[in-house]
Amino acid sequence: MLPWRADLEGRLDEHVIDSALLRGNPLGDPHERPLWVYVPPGYDDEPGRRYPSIYVIQGYTGHLAMWRNRSPYRRPFIETADQVFAGGSAPPAIVVYVDAWTAYGGSQFVDSAGTGPYHSYLCDEVVPWVDEHYRTLAGRDHRGITGKSSGGFGAMITPMLRPDLFGGLATHAGDTLYEYCYLPEFAKATRHLREYGGDIRRWWEGFRSRVAFTDPADEVLLIVLGCSAAFSPGPDGVPELPFDPETGALRPQAWQRWLDWDPVRMVPEHAEALRSMRAIWIDAGKRDEFYLDLGAQAFHKALLAHGVGEDAVHFELFDAGHGAIDYRYPLSLAWLAERLSA
Repeated sequence: MLPWRADLEGRLDEHVIDSALLRGNPLGDPHERPLWVYVPPGYDDEPGRRYPSIYVIQGYTGHLAMWRNRSPYRRPFIETADQVFAGGSAPPAIVVYVDAWTAYGGSQFVDSAGTGPYHSYLCDEVVPWVDEHYRTLAGRDHRGITGKSSGGFGAMITPMLRPDLFGGLATHAGDTLYEYCYLPEFAKATRHLREYGGDIRRWWEGFRSRVAFTDPADEVLLIVLGCSAAFSPGPDGVPELPFDPETGALRPQAWQRWLDWDPVRMVPEHAEALRSMRAIWIDAGKRDEFYLDLGAQAFHKALLAHGVGEDAVHFELFDAGHGAIDYRYPLSLAWLAERLSA
């Protein structure tokens, strides 16, 4: 396999959206956001045809330009997604690559006083813009969303909150079952914070003033800070940690705010929305370092317990860890395209 860019059979359009909702966001992040829209082969040849749409969101610290990153002996998802449709293994679909980056490395795709209204940005600005500018099948039964890790979390919660917009989802190692995927990180973060007097803002100031990820603390503390901004901001938008930064002991009220966003725990309240989904893909690696295989199992079990039909769900655990599972994305893309085209 040659390590150079390959031409697409379809077309990738690069746009910039001027978001009214993201203007004046708490972190001063740009309100003009890149948006990439892929149209399948034949789109321009059939001007009367409409297509299902599948929205793609990224894991923590992911940003749009990373979709072009090329690993040895692997093609980037933009190209493997194109091959899904060029090879005829799935009905054609429009694929929308959404940016939700923040200064903290991500937004978790929620509306938060700590980062901004990224859930509303996706649902109330991006989706209508795409439907206006492309020939989509605009009903919720023909619109899906997919992502991995934090993107998988976003793909789980977005249809729960907006079943009027999304009728299908795919989550690859999505963040859920928080007692396993987050609690171990809190212990690591507490140890790292000893070097900063228990003050995560002091670490943040240092992080912003030097080359990123040159301190062993950086990865864990960035995720903890960003998720605290998303899940447990104070009234002034300042992130409130869900644990004591000196001892690691949980702060029950802040931790409960995180648990309220755990997709497994959200299922009962949103069972009706989930029962309405036409397609739900759930997978994870059996060796996931954040135990998201357990989260995937728990989410799957909760769906079935609350009346989601097995015929609407694809559940699979495979032999892998958390990283380098991009080869799974075309599988769920094809499956969603099939289900959302009917």
